[in-house]
Amino acid sequence: METTRVVVAGAGIGGLTLGIALARAGVAVDLYERADELREVGAAVALSANGSRQLYRLGVGEALDAVSTQPTELIYRDGRTGARIAAHPGGASYRARYGAPYWGVHRVDLQQTLAAAFVAAAGAGHLHLGRAVAGVDAERGALLLADGTEAVGDVVVGADGVRSLLRDAVTGPGTGPTYSGTSGFRGLVPIDALPSLPDPRAIQFWAGPDAHLLHYALGRDDDTVNFLAVLCGPQTWEGPQRDAPAGELLEGFAGWHPAVREMLAAVPQSARWPLLAQEPLTRWTRGRLALLGDACHAMLPHHGQGANQAIEDAVALARLLTEHDPDTALAAYPRERRARTRAIAASAWDTGTLLHLDDDHPRIAERDKRFAGYLPDNGWVHDHDAATPSTGRAPLRSVSHPRGALSA
Repeated sequence: METTRVVVAGAGIGGLTLGIALARAGVAVDLYERADELREVGAAVALSANGSRQLYRLGVGEALDAVSTQPTELIYRDGRTGARIAAHPGGASYRARYGAPYWGVHRVDLQQTLAAAFVAAAGAGHLHLGRAVAGVDAERGALLLADGTEAVGDVVVGADGVRSLLRDAVTGPGTGPTYSGTSGFRGLVPIDALPSLPDPRAIQFWAGPDAHLLHYALGRDDDTVNFLAVLCGPQTWEGPQRDAPAGELLEGFAGWHPAVREMLAAVPQSARWPLLAQEPLTRWTRGRLALLGDACHAMLPHHGQGANQAIEDAVALARLLTEHDPDTALAAYPRERRARTRAIAASAWDTGTLLHLDDDHPRIAERDKRFAGYLPDNGWVHDHDAATPSTGRAPLRSVSHPRGALSA
């Protein structure tokens, strides 16, 4: 039986990408999103070539080029001295090497561009905003909506994020993401407010004891810097983001390079966010239900791959659903995607540990070597093409992470 209708919980990056790919292939698809408008959740998104090449194929590459920044370099720095540990080319060199750009883009620009493309491909009546999902019948393929109605399809997809409601229907309760023992603060700063910042249009990691700072430029005019500042702790966390005592962020970066402290002080301190990672799931599907993106493989942001892997999931699942009957497609989907996402998530976890080492830690030499080899060693991430059948396996060692805090 051919797939004739797909219903999707969630109109984030993964859900919208899946919707565009299916609609362009002639499959009827409906997206159900609890928010009554597509608004900013999180400041920005980094998209590498493995994600951006798919968005070009789906017809939105040029529109995103117009609202994105292409970082000039990827730079790793010592957080206190500012010295370069390693650097890799960005911009045109990166695009020439991988055949697609690396973008820094406002999340709202990305989501609205994808939404417009979905509506153009599927029709406005297939994007259902303000329609919260209350549950799912995986065997019948039915989304149960909070208003008492239901949406039935040949396939149901849970693209409902890190705190997925539909995940429990696949894996059972208690299988959600793990708190990493680290947490983050976010901010958007005008470049003009950062006179001490070297290489302001590069994507940069500043590494140091028990903390790190990631930032990159974004926007139509490359005039804004998006940052994520990560601190170890607190030891435990329950619930979503929460307010932190005034000055806690700057206290966590005491003694760091003036450019770091200048950036963190340039905007009001944000809420503090827990950084979460999903233990590898043994199941991604059940009955006619499949999970996608953060719902099944939420990962730490230290490789910038969360959104890219959701895009890859969406493209791979759409391809399988257009080439096979639903049962065959849903059986093949996790076999194709699971090893790759596990390897990337595990590597991101280990990178978080390396970013937080003391100067005299025995892994410092390993850290510097890993940072120097980042781009060539991770070509398998950036080269990958989810539009073609592949296992996506990683040509590097497996790195597992335990439940509990990131540690060295």
